[in-house]
Amino acid sequence: MTTQDELRPTLTTEAGAPVADNQNTETAGIGGPALIQDQTLFEKLAHFNRERIPERVVHARGAAAYGTFTLTADVSAYTRAAFLSEVGKQTETFLRFSTVAGNLGSADAVRDPRGWALKFYTEEGNYDLVGNNTPVFFIKDAIKFPDFIHTQKRDPYTGSQEADNVWDFWGLSPESTHQVTWLFGDRGIPASYRHMNGYGSHTYQWQNEAGEYFWVKYHFKTDQGIKNLPVDEANKLAGEDPDSHQRDLRTSIENGDFPTWTVQVQIMPAADAANYRFNPFDLTKVWPHADYPPIEIGKLELNRNPDNVFAEVEQSIFSPGHFVPGIGPSPDKMLQGRLFAYADAHRYRVGINADHLPVNRPHATEARTNSRDGHLYDGRHGRSKNYEPNSFGGAVETGRPLWAAVPVNGLTGNHEAPSHSEDNDFVQAGNLYRLFSEDEKARLIANLSGFIAKVSADREDIVERAINNFRQADADYGQRLEDAVRELRKQK
Repeated sequence: MTTQDELRPTLTTEAGAPVADNQNTETAGIGGPALIQDQTLFEKLAHFNRERIPERVVHARGAAAYGTFTLTADVSAYTRAAFLSEVGKQTETFLRFSTVAGNLGSADAVRDPRGWALKFYTEEGNYDLVGNNTPVFFIKDAIKFPDFIHTQKRDPYTGSQEADNVWDFWGLSPESTHQVTWLFGDRGIPASYRHMNGYGSHTYQWQNEAGEYFWVKYHFKTDQGIKNLPVDEANKLAGEDPDSHQRDLRTSIENGDFPTWTVQVQIMPAADAANYRFNPFDLTKVWPHADYPPIEIGKLELNRNPDNVFAEVEQSIFSPGHFVPGIGPSPDKMLQGRLFAYADAHRYRVGINADHLPVNRPHATEARTNSRDGHLYDGRHGRSKNYEPNSFGGAVETGRPLWAAVPVNGLTGNHEAPSHSEDNDFVQAGNLYRLFSEDEKARLIANLSGFIAKVSADREDIVERAINNFRQADADYGQRLEDAVRELRKQK
């Protein structure tokens, strides 16, 4: 008779040799010391010690799923990207959601922007759209990004996030006022990943077959409806179920309740950019919908969970520099810095051959490069030559740039971004505040004042700078905030 165990596969070592005993270490006699010749033991312990890779410096905490993007409108007048070429065309996707500041072991239900990293597996290569659940950001120049993130992370002396650091930086960086208003409003703590919008945030370029180019912004509007968590409920959930967002996404897909988003774009003719009332490449600004109404172009659905979180979520890599023909960058100074920083972070974190992993490599085409060797190189290129040009049948260049060249002029130097007619750091923050209902304003003031009040008692200068930014956005905003902070600091 055949036993159940005889039908099961044999456990082996990494080299494929069968394991005789996986319960007991080989020792020098009964009760004696372990023997170094027990290679199963040492192989298991050595691998266990190396099971983790460095977590992402930002966006460490996340969850992801596979899905499909379906094009529902003809956009061929604006872009020659193949995956956007035909109404009804479907493209496989992989979407990773994340919090920004927390580490890998932090909770989901916290006040923080949510990352929105979307990979399209197109027939022309992978296109990565890396944004957030907010249409704007705290800063407009990548040179300030490490400083900003340092204020959100643990202080080098105390080992904790410090209100002094957060508000010192934000108070000295008035451009952050718009995003801070978003963050401390009701949408600062989404109820789940399914119940929030996503945005490309940056401005990108689309180029059509005729060579004309346009500036675009992406919007992903949740079809589940916007749902957010009140502070007290979020605090309770974060303590009782720190994996709440990850679990919600996974179980909804397991149950066949596939989340969807309606995909929209704002399109600006290239000629409009120079004289638009706001700098269209400033990440702290939106394009008001009255100026450039969003156009619906597709539907995004998530319908398959990863089989292994480490292999497919932790080792997934995204870079805003992963473009396809017909899509390219803009002069957005934050985007320009991210074109380098994201890819470089993954070269360090996952390795130089991270793009060979199944989740990262192209699914609808084949990558053909002359890059060879490095950690975990799999020898896929065989005997082919590793240089170009060559006369041995190697891959050749197309001679056609992926996106349109844009005119530049002036002297090199450390320049501020150009200012447009209505540019300042406060106008859109004030507009956003005035859109809120009275209840929303009250919650915003409570959220902000509770955090500002934590600034050290001897640093009233930090408090005043912070409040003054909101005062410049809207007089009522600033006054209500000042009154609330003063009352809370009296109680300390």
